[in-house]
Amino acid sequence: MNAPIFLPSTGPTSQAPAAAGPLVSLSGVCKSYPMHTSAASQLATLWSKLRGVASSAAAFKALDGISFDVQRGESTALIGVNGAGKSTLLKVIAGVVRPSAGQVHMRGRVGALLELGAGFHPEYTGRENVALGCALMGLSPAQTREQMDGIVAFADIGAHIDQPVKHYSSGMVVRLGFAVATALAPDLLITDEVLSVGDESFQRKCIAWMENFLTNGGTLLLCSHSMYHVQKLCSQAVWIESGRIRLRGTSADVTREYLAWHEERNAKARQLQPDAPAGGGGFYQVRSMQLNGMATDEPVVVQDGGTLTVEGTVYSPDGRVPQVAVGVTRVDGTPVAGCYSEMDGFSLRQIDAHLFAYSLALMRLPLLPGRYVARSHAMDPEGMRMFDHVERRFDIAGDTRETGICKLEHRWS
Repeated sequence: MNAPIFLPSTGPTSQAPAAAGPLVSLSGVCKSYPMHTSAASQLATLWSKLRGVASSAAAFKALDGISFDVQRGESTALIGVNGAGKSTLLKVIAGVVRPSAGQVHMRGRVGALLELGAGFHPEYTGRENVALGCALMGLSPAQTREQMDGIVAFADIGAHIDQPVKHYSSGMVVRLGFAVATALAPDLLITDEVLSVGDESFQRKCIAWMENFLTNGGTLLLCSHSMYHVQKLCSQAVWIESGRIRLRGTSADVTREYLAWHEERNAKARQLQPDAPAGGGGFYQVRSMQLNGMATDEPVVVQDGGTLTVEGTVYSPDGRVPQVAVGVTRVDGTPVAGCYSEMDGFSLRQIDAHLFAYSLALMRLPLLPGRYVARSHAMDPEGMRMFDHVERRFDIAGDTRETGICKLEHRWS
């Protein structure tokens, strides 16, 4: 995955003025692949194509009636299990694969980070591939020279930039591919698991670039198995299952349903395998959560300017020390703040082989009176993937005519 492909809207897609309608519009998109069991069936399918008639071979429907829009400036994630059709859909949108049926309307330049090595010539050096990629994006030789130093610095692969790409590791290919994508921010950036390869520091650099890209009005279509990255980078999400859309909505709602579905599936698997280890299956899981020592569904009352203590336990399926994130929102979902054990260098206390405890004190809360929600999210030991969460409500008591979320110290003069 993940070498750059910058393409105009060609083939099954159509061009339209940048200001008109959604940036991407899919209507009834289907993609089928013939299923061959022998060389003879492959030849029969080829002969059918040459004659312009339908093949009699059985077909696998990778996409089945996909329809949705992506608005300009919107960040959308595609989620689903392996083989659900996510990567095929991204290739259709990028124009790399033609749909068997349906329409894809594209308005603007597409930047796609898809299959590893696609778009790179293995015999060319990294620097030569950068020049090739810039030329494919429409940059002149002078513009490419202006961009070269920045691209090389972003890739940060040292002297390997002048070595043939065929000798690169997968992480180095990703670095170079993403660096080329930063040279000319497209209207739509498509990424397929770009954050799953490469070291942590480069992943953070990519996330920072994506956030800046979105802040400046860019549009992102992200395919990822990391619900943490989906929630961090995307406002919308589409859950693909067996080539169809199962659910579409806000990233928070869709990821919550998706993780709940996984938990139910794991529970059924444990019922079929009663001798399997008990606990949270293969997922990190918040097992308990209390606010000021209380685990209640009723809102906990906290005095104006008081302290809120969030504590609980996290299940680790492999016994490694997990991370935990604690967030606070207004009851309407408006974000207030978030704290991460990984960022603060805090290590959860081990209780038994798979259970770890945490406690977080939020002191002198500057929140205005009202109802809020505290959420604890279980994360993997690297602090990169976010799993399920538990939430509790709390009320800030007090009487004030100030508006907003927080109380700011101030003085009139």
